Amino acid sequence: MLCCEVYAEVRPELFSSDNKIQTVDRAMDLGLAEDHFSRPVGSFVASDIEQLKQAIEECKRLILELPEHSERQKDTVVKLIHLRLKLQELQDPEEDEPNLRVLLEHRFSKEKSKSVKQTCDKCSTIIWGLIQTWYTCTGCYYRCHSKCMNLITKPCVRSKVSHQSEYELNICPEIGLDKQDYRCAECRTPVSLRGVPSEARQCDYTGQYYCSSCHWNDTAIIPARVIHNWEFEPRKVCRSSVRYLALMMPRPVLKLREINPLLFNFVEELVEIRKLRQDILLMKPYFITCKEAMEARLLLQLHDRQHFVENDDMYSLQDLIDISSGRLSCSLTEIHTTFAKHIKLDCERCQAKGFVCELCKEGDVLFPFDSHTSVCHDCSAVFHRDCYYDNSTTCPRCTRMTERKHDPANA
Repeated sequence: MLCCEVYAEVRPELFSSDNKIQTVDRAMDLGLAEDHFSRPVGSFVASDIEQLKQAIEECKRLILELPEHSERQKDTVVKLIHLRLKLQELQDPEEDEPNLRVLLEHRFSKEKSKSVKQTCDKCSTIIWGLIQTWYTCTGCYYRCHSKCMNLITKPCVRSKVSHQSEYELNICPEIGLDKQDYRCAECRTPVSLRGVPSEARQCDYTGQYYCSSCHWNDTAIIPARVIHNWEFEPRKVCRSSVRYLALMMPRPVLKLREINPLLFNFVEELVEIRKLRQDILLMKPYFITCKEAMEARLLLQLHDRQHFVENDDMYSLQDLIDISSGRLSCSLTEIHTTFAKHIKLDCERCQAKGFVCELCKEGDVLFPFDSHTSVCHDCSAVFHRDCYYDNSTTCPRCTRMTERKHDPANA
């Protein structure tokens, strides 16, 4: 037996004050060798766990009795750690754990890492990868112990992103804790602002209140505050919101012209980015009909923002963050310069698709994305901006096309 009472009964002299050294030496032989508690074939019974707990308590008592910072005290601490690891191993066995588990639309993958310390999203305790089995959802990155899997009640956030790709666009739409019946909006645990029985924490994204298990005081940039106030200060949000916002970050779901068109009047950077995007859309027809551009895969320079080559009015939250920091302006200007260089200088086929101003018939070859040009909305002909705006007649190209359409000889 490992308990101290058994040893006191067999050899009471071990616990006398005159035999302190013998007590320490005996503690090293309390069955704490590496192979004493190694797992045999089959399962442990409850008594083995109880013996480990008793041995742990004995080690803790000896650590307090031994001289501070002594070698024997350090050795006893090491033995205590080994005992606790073995106890945890018995309480959280790893046999027959599948590599993939599906639960509430989560796709949990068994983690291989043993050194990275994580926190379980279910029980809010540390995951000790060295001795505990744990899983991560490949969709929303929800992490939990293997033993907590069957207790999960939160569905995968990625499914919400797939079925409901839109933001809450009201700033902190609070309904009041009384409307929530003084319960957590997610797990329904009783909460209060006084912290009894659990502290009520407000999520700045949803406006609702959550318990400390569902709200870890994580922070995130709130889309509604960005769109209405151009404010990028991170705010405290609940766990489900921080995952949802992270997954939604690169998705172009914000149509600023409809949500808040006045934002373009106050943020000059937005106007600049809109013009660059409009130019890129005008360059796109050149590239998709140019063999050299297709081989060089020029449009793939925007692989992380493919919506920029599809429209000029949809933005992702990441776009707005990068606009505010200035990163997007620098990168997009560089790409714009590369595209224009290919069309106007490097490629003869693209140069041949340029225009000559039919109103003044002077100047260089024009392209629709040039800053000093205007484009006819009907036939896409390109003119000098000063010529087209000052000329009171209609577009010469449109006139020719109309005449040909009504000419009997062409019927």
